[in-house]
Amino acid sequence: MPFREVNSKMVEATVIPGQRLFSQRGAMLAYRGDVTFTPNMAGGQGGLMSMIGRRVAGEATPLMTVEGSGTVMFGHGGHHIQVIALTGDTLYVEADRLLAFDGTLEQGTMFMGSQGGVMGLVRGQVTGQGLFTTTLRGHGSVAVMAHGGVIELPITPGRPVHVDPQAYVAHHGDVRNKLSTALGWRDMVGRGSGEAFQLELSGSGAVYVQASEEKL
Repeated sequence: MPFREVNSKMVEATVIPGQRLFSQRGAMLAYRGDVTFTPNMAGGQGGLMSMIGRRVAGEATPLMTVEGSGTVMFGHGGHHIQVIALTGDTLYVEADRLLAFDGTLEQGTMFMGSQGGVMGLVRGQVTGQGLFTTTLRGHGSVAVMAHGGVIELPITPGRPVHVDPQAYVAHHGDVRNKLSTALGWRDMVGRGSGEAFQLELSGSGAVYVQASEEKL
């Protein structure tokens, strides 16, 4: 894992010759060694079609390619940073939450409406989250941003997890999601969706939840 958590709002990445990282532009705070930063126009691992897919999807947060030999410190906007390790599975996360990630990970885009049918479409309209989301797949680590700290909640078969849509950060594993309604749910226990909506995640994996209803 190239990322080391310096504190809750800053990570340090080790850059090794022959390997590369991708980061959000403007996220570099400081670095040591012989490190280069170049605008990435090829869509990361996944090439041109991945880039085109993200632009059509509105998931085109500008990236920098980080290469060389040294260490780089990343942070952005004072946001809390969570490092997520992937071991061959897929992480689903909105592009604007990506701080930095391993160049070995394959990047793509998924249409969220395909999970949960019509309710998947409603989720994007109501919660303000994109109808498309960025995917990162393979072995490596990802640094994502959130408000107020993050907790990882396991999702196991037969035990779905219900999340306030505005508190959702990311999820990984073999997980399906759908948006459901519960009369009075927000007034009683929810926080930020503006209506009585909750995001239900089922299957096998984990979901990351932030301690805030605030969007980045």
